[in-house]
Amino acid sequence: MVSKRGRLDQFIARTLQISKKAVRNLLIDNKVLVNGVLAKSPDLQIDEFTHVECNGVVLRQYEKQYFMLNKPDGVVSATIDEQHPTALSLLTGVDHDMLHVAGRLDLHSTGLLLVTNDAKWSAALMAPQNKVAKQYIVTLANPIGDDYIEAFAQGMYFEYEGITTLPAQLTILSSHQAKVVLREGKYHQIKRMFGRFRNPVVALHRVSIGEIVLDNTLLPGQFRSLTKAEVDCIIQH
Repeated sequence: MVSKRGRLDQFIARTLQISKKAVRNLLIDNKVLVNGVLAKSPDLQIDEFTHVECNGVVLRQYEKQYFMLNKPDGVVSATIDEQHPTALSLLTGVDHDMLHVAGRLDLHSTGLLLVTNDAKWSAALMAPQNKVAKQYIVTLANPIGDDYIEAFAQGMYFEYEGITTLPAQLTILSSHQAKVVLREGKYHQIKRMFGRFRNPVVALHRVSIGEIVLDNTLLPGQFRSLTKAEVDCIIQH
């Protein structure tokens, strides 16, 4: 999703179906408020969260929204799907306008999913150069050995894309379970990395993205708004 920035006069002209000359007259007559302040400049840059009033009528009033969802198995990380329930369908009582998933999970993967209407924030979250750490608990079909730790730390070459994965941290939790920390998100990366050992992934559960940790009070399918501290920990460039 791309942030919708543009000129104030273009937005008012398009919304009210009037000419730019008419918009300039409204500005001259002190009829336009932007974020509660009288606007004078027609080329003032606004975005989808700028509060715009004209002649006392609100033309735009979106609030930034940020949610964490404990995604259940069988839910798709999408806004619309004809076959499966979507992440957005679980956010009951919430205005879904402009909401999108920031950092998807596969159909059968579970855990922390972030949903927002702030395109700039989600872009910073997913930007490869920011290398935001994502932590997963992985359950395997077969026992895990110490050789996995070194292989993940060195990175693995994916021939299909012609790339080598960034070093990943693997911590063995039990004979069939490991914690994996990635700083990238290649296609089915964790499953493919364990696939090098012919060890199928039985369950994949994401517990954190950066400093945002899945709230352990949320049952599968439940959600809550992010705190200000959680929102602010994602650095926007």
